[in-house]
Amino acid sequence: MKQHFDEKEVLHELKHYLPAQAPLMDFVHHNTLHAFQHISFHEALHTANEKLGYQVYLSLEEFRKLFDQGRIDEKILLRILEDKKGINASNWKNKLLFGQYDANFEPRVGRLRGLWKKQYGIDLDSLIHPNLFRIVGGFLDQGISIWNFPLENLSFLEAIKKLESNSFSSLFRSKSTKNLLFTTELSIEFLLKKLVGSNSALYEQYLFDQQFAHQGWSGMVSTVEDLPQSLLDSRKISLEELIQFELILEIDSLNYLLGEENWKALENNLIDKLVPFNAEIEPSELMEVLSIWQEAFEWTFYDQVLAGIQFNNPNVFKSQNKSFQGLFCIDDRECSLRRHLESLDPNCETFGTPGFFGVEFFYQPVGGKFLTKLCPAPVTPKYLIKELGDGKEREKDLHFSKHNHNFYTGWIMSQTLGFWSAIKLFVNIFRPGMSPATASSLRHIDKFSNLKIDFDELETQQNHLQVGFKIEEMANRVEALLKSIGLVEHFADIVYVVGHGASSVNNPHYAAYDCGACSGRAGSVNARVVSQMANKPEVRAILKERGINIPETTLFVGALHDTTRDEVVFYDEEITNSIYKQQHESQILTFKTALDNNAKERSRRFESIDTTLDSAEIHDKILLRSVSLFEPRPELNHATNALCLVGKRELSKGLFLDRRSFLNSFDFKVDPEGKYLLNILNAAAPVCGGINLEYYFSRVDQEKLGAGTKLPHNVMGLFGVANGIDGDLRPGLPAQMTEVHDPIRLLLMVEHYPQVVLDTIQKNPATYEWFINEWVVLVAIDPETRKTYLFKKGQFEEYIPLNTQIEVVKDIDKLIESHQENFPVYLFNQA
Repeated sequence: MKQHFDEKEVLHELKHYLPAQAPLMDFVHHNTLHAFQHISFHEALHTANEKLGYQVYLSLEEFRKLFDQGRIDEKILLRILEDKKGINASNWKNKLLFGQYDANFEPRVGRLRGLWKKQYGIDLDSLIHPNLFRIVGGFLDQGISIWNFPLENLSFLEAIKKLESNSFSSLFRSKSTKNLLFTTELSIEFLLKKLVGSNSALYEQYLFDQQFAHQGWSGMVSTVEDLPQSLLDSRKISLEELIQFELILEIDSLNYLLGEENWKALENNLIDKLVPFNAEIEPSELMEVLSIWQEAFEWTFYDQVLAGIQFNNPNVFKSQNKSFQGLFCIDDRECSLRRHLESLDPNCETFGTPGFFGVEFFYQPVGGKFLTKLCPAPVTPKYLIKELGDGKEREKDLHFSKHNHNFYTGWIMSQTLGFWSAIKLFVNIFRPGMSPATASSLRHIDKFSNLKIDFDELETQQNHLQVGFKIEEMANRVEALLKSIGLVEHFADIVYVVGHGASSVNNPHYAAYDCGACSGRAGSVNARVVSQMANKPEVRAILKERGINIPETTLFVGALHDTTRDEVVFYDEEITNSIYKQQHESQILTFKTALDNNAKERSRRFESIDTTLDSAEIHDKILLRSVSLFEPRPELNHATNALCLVGKRELSKGLFLDRRSFLNSFDFKVDPEGKYLLNILNAAAPVCGGINLEYYFSRVDQEKLGAGTKLPHNVMGLFGVANGIDGDLRPGLPAQMTEVHDPIRLLLMVEHYPQVVLDTIQKNPATYEWFINEWVVLVAIDPETRKTYLFKKGQFEEYIPLNTQIEVVKDIDKLIESHQENFPVYLFNQA
């Protein structure tokens, strides 16, 4: 235990462990346990369980039930036990199946501060949290509050001091406590000495106990401190100020309830020696048993996938004359749409790539006050793309106006428009429809507006950003995009670039349904931008010099796939030739049928829809579902994600993967040295891995790592959700997004020679960490033999699947009508 208290060091440590979820507007998936990513996966989970009390695996009872149901293969379990336990495998099998363990324990966090309750019977959390959350929420508010906090560009604590100086009432019950706020000696150490005593070795433990009693609010403050731009209306606040204010509130409550002379610092109440928060973790047989079950659960599925890849021999159409080509996001929700398109039109060709399509920029819509980031969260763009239009105001509704927050206008509106609003709400129950309250992916950009993508020397800078791209910069990005997916020849007449977004109503987590590669926004602008770049003759001239000859006859067309409504909007204003229009109209019909079929496939997860109905009829029900005010599950987003495949489409084209796979196109022949592969893995590991792990941890611990059920959620200041008006902010995902999810790590498969993959991942330590510590399971697939090699302990070893055959299905429609649960891997469309 530390004997000296270093405030900066402890604050840094706290920020490292606290949730790092951004505000709702920028809800981008990430590894919930990012603080432990520097150690191996199972060690990290044991540590998080012991220190913070997180549930990190399914329960022992759940694993045993999965085994009884056959969802954990006994052959796989025995292989893992033999690998890990050798001659003791049978003994450990008995422990897994019949062992009895006490799962109840007290985590390290909370033990010291809990003495207030044990010694004095005082629950500081219930006394302080309601007021603390309301004050912090009011300070961070982004538009819900009727009265604005007296900011005047002040920091949080400065604003509190101003309130106390100018108000008749006080936030504190004791005058002496209020005086603490204005003392020149005010510091965390000064306040802890009053609460804990002179034993500074206890200070760090106390702060962890305090802040993890409301990890959601503390995590939000920490995020806003580090990234003030994450709030549109920025605020000056720090974790240090939050802690100082909360410590003063604690002293104030103790003074009020017990009297200033009638309580002693906590060090006087210590009976048993506390285990330091960062002390070494002792081995736990229960955690080891759970880790073995977890691997058996994962490899039961992985083994089917790897066997399926080896047995797969799809009936692939080999013609160089493609009816059309489509570039889609690698998103697992596009996996099934691509399959349906290819089934309807064997002459088409589809590709997968991160949905920002390699063009990183901020975006300013017509009339937009703020800039929107449209690229992966870690990337800081240097470019600005502006929407050009007629300046007409977008759709408005008087029901959604801040005028109804005022005393007089609010009363008038409630007596007039209020009655009409009640009628509209009643009608909407039976006939849901789009409204200004709907988060619609189509509103991100006007279909008929123009974009300023060309660099203009007369308008070089705005907000320190370059407006538009230079021709060379455009060519670099289009080249990187096309070479990374292996599309360097045999271009179709029309190449569709299809971004994605989602529409929903009454859904605070709407950004989590959009494109993660676009920082939680729809990918429509990116699709249009890269299409316009690729259509420029000057760009194509540069690309030709670099070995990519795009014919003059090829036209790139941007589009947006709304994954909730299963609709596609084409930004097809550039199609003027009558022959191209005919082709496009024919392909629109193909998309329409594929979207109907996709809606049918999605519907099998929804209790309220009969999946045996006709596809078009089901699609109509899906459209209603997307705008229903009372629908907590407009779609299941990334639920059940489990795989990421980096390779040619032929590798998985004959596999039915049940919408569980991220598909990133890649051709090892175009990239023999792994140059573009490095960029792919630098994105795939944190993005796909982050999505996977946030679903994993939100599923296994819905209360601490997930957001619980969304039904009691209340939006706080437009930046987070809490249960009711006084609850802690809920990080992670709501149960309605994770309840059908199987919590298994991402299996990332790369079609390239193992040595090239090994050399590639070692070039970036941040990417390598994901694989060497097994947060993502990595497999290399030899492109010539299709043998699979598992990355383990720093090297690749051949993995021979235990599954010796994979069932072939003839009719996928009948398959998806059979049940709601996850399917095993099937083969279809085999030659």
